[in-house]
Amino acid sequence: SRGRTGRGKMAAGGAADAQARFGHSVKGLLTEKVTSCGTDVIALTKQVLKGSRSAELLGQAARNMVMQEDAILHSEDSLRKMAIITTHLQYQ
Repeated sequence: SRGRTGRGKMAAGGAADAQARFGHSVKGLLTEKVTSCGTDVIALTKQVLKGSRSAELLGQAARNMVMQEDAILHSEDSLRKMAIITTHLQYQ
């Protein structure tokens, strides 16, 4: 009966070792997953910030284009007036 008790303790010890190894393995995998998720969140945040910056730059470009369009229309109007004045001066 003493032999059985010794074997039972060894089996329990082996099971505890296996359980400890499994626990370390799970912790390692979990740490890996958390790190991977953290990296993905950082990449996503950078992409969102880049996208919002792009939208801001596009809006600014559109505003600049509208201002340029006004300047071009004003210049066109001035050129027409100068052409009329030139024509009148040629008749004199």
